[in-house]
Amino acid sequence: MRVRRLVPLLLAAAVLAVACSGAESGGAGAPAADTTLDVRLVLEPTSLDITSVAGAAISQLLLDNVYEGLLTRDAGGAIVPLLAQDVSTSPDGLTYTFRLHDGLTFADGSPLTSADVVWSYRNVIAPESKNPNKADFAAVTGVDAPDPHTVVITLSRRDANFTYALTDRAAAVLKQGTDPATLAGTANGSGPFVIRSWQRGSSITLARNEHYWGQPANLSGVVLHYIPDTTAANNAQLTGETDVETGPDPTLLSQFQGPDFTVAEGVTSDKFVLGINNGRGPLADVRVRHAIRQAIDKDGLIRVALAGKGQRIGSGVAPTDPWFDAGLTSIDPYDPPAAKALLAETGFGSGLDLTLVVPNIYSARIGEYVASQLGQVGIRVRYEPVEFATWLDRVYTKADYDLSIVDHAEARDIGNYANPDYYWRYSDAQVQQWADQASTAASDAERDGLYRQVARKISEDAVSDWLYSPTSLVVLRAGVTGFPTRETNSRLDLAQVTASAAQ
Repeated sequence: MRVRRLVPLLLAAAVLAVACSGAESGGAGAPAADTTLDVRLVLEPTSLDITSVAGAAISQLLLDNVYEGLLTRDAGGAIVPLLAQDVSTSPDGLTYTFRLHDGLTFADGSPLTSADVVWSYRNVIAPESKNPNKADFAAVTGVDAPDPHTVVITLSRRDANFTYALTDRAAAVLKQGTDPATLAGTANGSGPFVIRSWQRGSSITLARNEHYWGQPANLSGVVLHYIPDTTAANNAQLTGETDVETGPDPTLLSQFQGPDFTVAEGVTSDKFVLGINNGRGPLADVRVRHAIRQAIDKDGLIRVALAGKGQRIGSGVAPTDPWFDAGLTSIDPYDPPAAKALLAETGFGSGLDLTLVVPNIYSARIGEYVASQLGQVGIRVRYEPVEFATWLDRVYTKADYDLSIVDHAEARDIGNYANPDYYWRYSDAQVQQWADQASTAASDAERDGLYRQVARKISEDAVSDWLYSPTSLVVLRAGVTGFPTRETNSRLDLAQVTASAAQ
């Protein structure tokens, strides 16, 4: 680990409400001496194409580091300006006007103007768009640039989630005219880092963007080591191959006691979900789904898989979301006799055979525990670990599965339950109506209340089982400070980390 100093977040003091007052762009600061930080991550992206390929790994790598949007989220989760220095909203909530910072540039040195924002966002809403977050811009009817420093976005209806959407991947600004065919392996963003190299199956190296329009990154480079195996990741951290280990095995943290390491804890939007294919065979019966939920002791799973470093959630909402309701854990409590009775009622008293498809990036303890618990009520489970790319194709895209376990890392994603084509294959008119009303709510309080109704309904319908929300854990070598601990699986702003020489 080489020495570097902390860079303050450019716009952390700015607070977004109906309008934002921006900070001056910071180009005066000079970077520290050349330094590199080695970081262990779990899930390697399958592509660098942030415009068409799904998966949290792309956002984790690219958002704020390589690509930027008009707005972003600070270390506490608040929405703040980024490329925009201020924004005003019309009284009816249908027109947003953004004033861009002066001197914005892409990594290739070319200027970033309102024309690039317009081109990028029009591509998101285009009929042929394959952007995974296209739905975030569903209300957008127009994106215009009255001058090089101004962007005007018009909506067809009020969208209570729109400013939040502008902090996510759909809002990433690309250079006008970028060839989509080049995006899988290269990136030309406006962020403080550039992609230096990609050793597929091993690591991605970021380098300081020498043309960055704001405060330069102090790190000259970051090597992101993709090490799915937790034992290998621990060894890399203990031997100094890495300076930071994200996603450590909570059951093995005793190895990092002492002055050489710090284990930092934070909050996360992660939700480990037992996905149930609502449209497949016996799983279409809500009683079977309730039986599955009642058969699994989530508290026991948290002890076994997380050494207690997590909490139960009773629906598809993380504790970081404004509409989280801890009381939903009372729905479908652990009750094996009740689960057996429901299976008998549905004609499966003698048992049921299901397949559990799980990406092999997760600890086998999770899938094996769930399979064992279901087996105790007569549900015979064939546990099938697969490569994540296989999971994306088979489960996420084709819904060819019975049960699956995956970490839904994205925040505020309850709207997925209003999409009948999502891989759960759940369709409910009431949920769709509430979700639509929530998105057009005139106030946060109204929106949050409607989403709480959605959360309760999907829990009562046993659409999925929500196993737990893990505590965010990061192992830091002595001297590393300022490393993010909030929602690190879905975004990882590396511009603020500070590090000193290892002792």
